[in-house]
Amino acid sequence: MIGGLGLGQIALLTAASVGAGIVNAIAGGGTLLTFPALLALGVSPVTANATNTLALWPGQLSGAYAYRTHLGEERRMAIRLAVPSALGGIAGSALVLALPEKSFAAAVPWLIFFACALLAFQGLVKQALAKVHGADHPAAIWLAQFAISVYGGYFGAGMGILMLAAMGILLSSSAQHANALKVLFSFLINGVAAVCFLLFGPIHWAAAAIMALGAGLGGWAGAHLAQRLPPAAMRWVAIGIGLYAALRMLLR
Repeated sequence: MIGGLGLGQIALLTAASVGAGIVNAIAGGGTLLTFPALLALGVSPVTANATNTLALWPGQLSGAYAYRTHLGEERRMAIRLAVPSALGGIAGSALVLALPEKSFAAAVPWLIFFACALLAFQGLVKQALAKVHGADHPAAIWLAQFAISVYGGYFGAGMGILMLAAMGILLSSSAQHANALKVLFSFLINGVAAVCFLLFGPIHWAAAAIMALGAGLGGWAGAHLAQRLPPAAMRWVAIGIGLYAALRMLLR
C-alpha cells in the first residue's frame, strides 16, 4: 500500500495515466482516462481535477520543447497570447476553488460530454479549418484565447481542439505553427492552474506521483508509437470511457 492506495488502485492509476500519456501524444483526450480513474477511487471531483492537472502537466513540457523551432518562428504571437492564456488559466482554476464543490460536481458530466463531442468531431473541425485561409484578428484572438483558457483552467479536456479552431479562423498561421502554439499554451494554462491547485487546492499526492510517472512513460511511448497506432481508435477509446464516466455520475 502506498499513500493509502492498494495495489489494485495503483494498477488502475498506472494504466490510466500511461494510457493518457499515449493518447495525448497521438490523438489528445487523455484526461478522459485519468479523471474517471480518480473518481473510481472515491476521490471528489474537485480533488480529482486538481490532482489530474498537476500530475499531467510535467509531461506536456516535452511536447512544447519538441515544437521549439516552430515556436521560434511564432515568437511574437506566442508572447502576445501568453498573457490571456495565463490570466484565463488562473481565472478558471480560481473558479474551481471558489465555487461550491457541488457546483463543479454537477457541471463535470456535461463538461465530459462536451469534451467527448469535441474529440468525436475533431477530424471534421480539422478538415473545415484546412479550407480556411484566415487573416490575423488580434483583438478577437486575444478574447477567444482568454475564454478558452478559462475553460482550460476550470476543466480543460478538449481545450486544444478549441484553440486550433480559434487560431484557424482568427490567425493566418500555418497548421503546424498553430499546433505548436496550442501545445505551448496548453502547457502554460495547465501550468498556472497546477500552481494554483498546488498552493490552494486539495491534491491527492500519492495519486499525483503515480500518475506523473505513468503519464511521462506513456508520453514517451506514444511518441514512438504514433506511426503504428491509429489515432482514431485511441480517440474513440477515450471517448467511450469518458461517456461511461459521465453517465455514471448522472445516474448515481
